[in-house]
Amino acid sequence: MQCNIKEAGGADAMSIELQELFQKNREWADNTEAREPGFFTRLLNQQSPQYLWIGCADSRVPANDLVGLLPGELFVHRNVANLLVHSDLNALSVIQYAVDALQVSHIIVVGHSNCGGVRAAMLNTRAGLVDNWLRHVQDVRDAHEGFLAGLHESLQVNALVELNVLEQARNVCRTTVVRDAWVRGQSVVVHGWVYGLHNGLLEDLKITATSADQVGLAYDTALALVKQRYRQQHAALTSQPAPVTQHGALSDH
Repeated sequence: MQCNIKEAGGADAMSIELQELFQKNREWADNTEAREPGFFTRLLNQQSPQYLWIGCADSRVPANDLVGLLPGELFVHRNVANLLVHSDLNALSVIQYAVDALQVSHIIVVGHSNCGGVRAAMLNTRAGLVDNWLRHVQDVRDAHEGFLAGLHESLQVNALVELNVLEQARNVCRTTVVRDAWVRGQSVVVHGWVYGLHNGLLEDLKITATSADQVGLAYDTALALVKQRYRQQHAALTSQPAPVTQHGALSDH
């Protein structure tokens, strides 16, 4: 007998056994194999992604789908607010395996607009245990407190999203794994991107580093660009149109 969880109106929401997901999985596997015969056999034999994606756990940001890559082509690590914390052995282990074992060429830190974790950090919204994790985002907020306070309220969360991406990309560059790879001449490029939930597009924040001596300049340049762009948006939001006379002509006053 199959049990179902009911919605308030009485309609079936989902089965306890989640059979609907198994059915979708079978359909996906059948369609994939029909489209690319032998796909799963090849996938079984080798994993050779060129990219490590460090992104947010938000369900609206499916990494492979956003860049049109198949399973096996993108190594993915996700957590709340796409953080790379120097004491997080989970994330550090992912980077170490990606760089040393899989030999990825690119590490991409990806944030997204209207991030709930960043919003909570920006507004001091209490959410429970995750507040301790989001303290790292608040450290970024506090480091740029003056800049953020000078922006229109509607811009502050997304500005912090981008500032956080820059900070986490720089943190990736500072890991012993990446620094050791650079010392031995291994090609590893670190990037910082942001994904727009409103349009589905990725944007390069221009923090791109291929060696330790590029990190400082890459960060400073990207930071200046982010601040310039948000100050321009703030000016556009807060500028007052020139007064208009009763007849529609511009007033001299």
